[in-house]
Amino acid sequence: MKKHQHRFGFAATILLLVMGLALAGCGGGKSSGDSSASPSSASPSGSSSSPASSPDNGGGKSGAKTEILFWTPFSGPDGPFMKSIVDGYNQQSDRFTIKFQIQPNGDYYKLLDNAFGTKKNMPDFMIMHLDSIPTYVKKDLLLPMDDLAAKAGIQKADFADAAVNCGTIDGKWMGIPLDIHPLIMYYNKDLFQAAGIAAPPTNMQEFLDAAKKLTDASKGQWGYVMPTQWPQQFLFPSLVYQQGADLADASGKPTLNTPEAVKALEFERSLIFEHKVSPQKVAQDGEVKLFLQGKNAIQFNGPWMKDQWDKAKLNYGVAPIPVFFDQPGVFAGSHNFVVPKSQTDQAKLDGIGDFLKYVAGHSLDWAKSGQAVASKAVLASAEFQALTQQQTEVAKEFDYVHFAPPVPNWGSYTGELYNQINLVLLNNGDAKKALDEAQAKAEQAAAANK
Repeated sequence: MKKHQHRFGFAATILLLVMGLALAGCGGGKSSGDSSASPSSASPSGSSSSPASSPDNGGGKSGAKTEILFWTPFSGPDGPFMKSIVDGYNQQSDRFTIKFQIQPNGDYYKLLDNAFGTKKNMPDFMIMHLDSIPTYVKKDLLLPMDDLAAKAGIQKADFADAAVNCGTIDGKWMGIPLDIHPLIMYYNKDLFQAAGIAAPPTNMQEFLDAAKKLTDASKGQWGYVMPTQWPQQFLFPSLVYQQGADLADASGKPTLNTPEAVKALEFERSLIFEHKVSPQKVAQDGEVKLFLQGKNAIQFNGPWMKDQWDKAKLNYGVAPIPVFFDQPGVFAGSHNFVVPKSQTDQAKLDGIGDFLKYVAGHSLDWAKSGQAVASKAVLASAEFQALTQQQTEVAKEFDYVHFAPPVPNWGSYTGELYNQINLVLLNNGDAKKALDEAQAKAEQAAAANK
């Protein structure tokens, strides 16, 4: 789901990194990094009511496993990685069976809202994007996870601090994180080598110097291709955060037209019309197509792109997003496990807790999808460190990631923002005027949201 296009070597070990994570502020736009694909569903192997060797099934009938329905939006290449985790759990559990269902990514929240409304085919627990949690909390539809976690032996300290803190609302832990997926930098190693660039850029000047060396408009080759639509929802907020600003204040009021926001948009526009390192009038996913063709040297996107790059057999590198302004800062999304408030079956609650405890120690399969998982134990493991460069580079950004403001219906505040950014980048429009228009629409949405 396009919520959030997620910038978000370790200095010593990943363990030292993740244990030192600072509380990151919550600010930004969409947070989903799920890849869109045709609808699919999968069930774990074995019967959902197969006999169990243990007479104690946590509350169900003696000799039968308690079946628990689990929804996810992983309808792209990430789906099989989660299925592998579910299958592993089901094979070792003699009390519970997780029935794994993948819902179409693009329709996920529509289907979830319909299930909440009709109370039909309601999942027992599900994946929810971190920036959607405040909306469902406001509707009083989610169960706080504190008691479930405590009974299962799950602690907040087990996970990366940033996601835990943003998933805690009014003192209640509402979502247990699976991963954090920030925007990151991909670069074409072959183009870098041909241009004599030894390392990926780390700041604005290095980025501009590299992008100019990598650009040859006569050959249709560009140092960087500025997206005019998605993943602006990850890029624009990151540039704002790097100036110490945010897209909402502490009270949740939108702040989309601050001087920092204007400066961020003017910088994006300058790469097209002033520095000319990006082509004009880039269509949706145009930057992706050119990267796949070897004509776009630098691509800012999320960890979910790894599978596509690998299948294309690109010779690419991965690095954190450059610090373009005053400080590191990158927008990120996070997949979280949540439970409907209507779930009162203690046997199922016990099973959900048991599964989540298992995931906290066995999410390496999810890391293999390209994600950096939220579990500190997995991040610190030798197996994680032995994975490809991508996961470790993503985890480098964990200590300065930002998430969407914890505001219900935050997406309704930013719809016009990304429309206006698109217009500015396509037509060389006035950044301040565009952001003033976005701010006016956001204030209307905020008034309606009270």
